[in-house]
Amino acid sequence: MSADDPERLLSEALRAQATRAPADTSPVGYGLLSGSEFAGLTPAAPAAESATTRLAEVSRQIPAVLILLLSLVLGLAAGAVVGLLTLL
Repeated sequence: MSADDPERLLSEALRAQATRAPADTSPVGYGLLSGSEFAGLTPAAPAAESATTRLAEVSRQIPAVLILLLSLVLGLAAGAVVGLLTLL
């Protein structure tokens, strides 16, 4: 590799620029890069818990018979397709 390797020149330039950059003393928070803050970007406080009624969750399990029937239909369909392809 030559002494004027572009990656090396770029890394040296970035290191030199980073050492001359001033330290950032502003607090970290929401806002624009320019430093303008917008109060609407801060997260809102959670609302107070109110008395609510919840519906009971109904367990919706798929019956085993339905799964077996679906697998049988898919197997028959796949077998029919393979059978037709072997005839061609």
